[in-house]
Amino acid sequence: MDPAVQANRELAIRIADVIVETPASDTLVLDLHRISPVADFFVICSGANERQLRAIAGDVLEQMAEQGSRPLRTEGDAQSGWTLLDYGDVIVHILDVDQRAFYRLEELWSEAPTLLAIQ
Repeated sequence: MDPAVQANRELAIRIADVIVETPASDTLVLDLHRISPVADFFVICSGANERQLRAIAGDVLEQMAEQGSRPLRTEGDAQSGWTLLDYGDVIVHILDVDQRAFYRLEELWSEAPTLLAIQ
């Protein structure tokens, strides 16, 4: 595997490890590196309410910053039901259950192998 893709894979797994310790559910890491120029990996998770979404995003931002990784940009917020954290070739999607069902990212990217799935 290309060293850059391997580094992005490791970043996606580190982010998923942070998410495991939050109130998130249904966490997936999708490997897009062979099928999309958008990103190498998507990390997708759900939160049950605005408070959980805020906690998940806050924990990811804080713990990744402690590890030396800061997002290039962030979009959305807990109130909107979808927060996107852009770590370059690793994109984190934190969605409420309704937004996740509506946008169906897993279906849109169904060609992408699932690297990690955490219920």
